[in-house]
Amino acid sequence: MSSEATRGLALDFASQIAPAGCIDIRRFFGGSALVRNGAQFGFVMKGTLYLRVDEAMRAEFEADGSEPFSYRAAGREVTVRRYHAVPARVIDDPTLLHSYAERALHSTPAPGHRLSGTILAVTPSA
Repeated sequence: MSSEATRGLALDFASQIAPAGCIDIRRFFGGSALVRNGAQFGFVMKGTLYLRVDEAMRAEFEADGSEPFSYRAAGREVTVRRYHAVPARVIDDPTLLHSYAERALHSTPAPGHRLSGTILAVTPSA
């Protein structure tokens, strides 16, 4: 998916989540970040929407078969457990998508602050 298409998809998700202008779309590696009031609470990468999750959201998303964001770097798989792919049932329901986006925003630290207990898992690739 091209960066232009990714940005378009991010704009589409942003318009479903909040009124126009409330969410900034910024470049984020090969994708587009969703940012509100300076806090990144989600992103679109390769056609998939990822939201920041707390423990409760992680459990709900995993129950729906959602997986954390991961990528390959330097011959290993890197898993970022604080961001999970949004399940299809959530994307298909604008009210539910808005609710999860708000929850993701509330689990995101304000710029310059970190939440304790964030997990970054790095596993060697076979």
